Amino acid sequence: MLVTVLGYYGGYPYKGIGTSGYLLQDEDFNILIDCGSGVLNELSNYIKPTDLDAVVLSHYHHDHTADVGVLQYNWLAAKMPDPLPIYGHTQDFVNFAQLTEDGATRGIAYNDYEPTEIGPFKFEFMRTIHPVPAYAMRITKDGKEIVYTADTTYFDGLVDFAKGADLLITDTNFPEDVTGRKWHMNTKESGTLAKDAGVKRLMISHLPQTVDVSTMLEQSQKYAGEIPTINAFEQLEIEV
Repeated sequence: MLVTVLGYYGGYPYKGIGTSGYLLQDEDFNILIDCGSGVLNELSNYIKPTDLDAVVLSHYHHDHTADVGVLQYNWLAAKMPDPLPIYGHTQDFVNFAQLTEDGATRGIAYNDYEPTEIGPFKFEFMRTIHPVPAYAMRITKDGKEIVYTADTTYFDGLVDFAKGADLLITDTNFPEDVTGRKWHMNTKESGTLAKDAGVKRLMISHLPQTVDVSTMLEQSQKYAGEIPTINAFEQLEIEV
């Protein structure tokens, strides 16, 4: 499995870099995980957007879905013979309904009580703790596993969900000194989660624009211990 980071900022794009978006590829199958602002433009550096086989959305906040509309326009303009499947949850029926655009895309519901097979991948979902319904993903193929926390504050259930993953991608929007009530994890929580879950590699993403990335990486690595820690800012492609 090849993961390419297309955007890694939380909230809004910054200095030409977009918000959350990841291209997952294997066996000539292309899945876009989240589709934030600036992601479609970056995607075109790797594949044509019309070469996508599916899109999976963790939730409907704009920094994860801003480019869905223009992706639909792309497919409309290309007059593709079959609609692009966009997988999303149905806890927000208004936003879920907008995933279907006649002649371009088709919304497909996922849930957190059974796996969803998408091409050669198995997706499992777990609802996280966020102001709106949001879902972490565990993606499995041929014994390899990627876990993407999506947006969430820290909670104990993340440890079991991420247990033993080959790659853990965490929402790391705050440095360690940001504590108390918050809707994203800090560097201490991301590093501790990786260590407690015994993952093989940690990638911090959904990064803040106002904190130096080296600080975010150093703090996360401190708490992750011996687990190799990388940040999406430097590592654009990673093979699992």
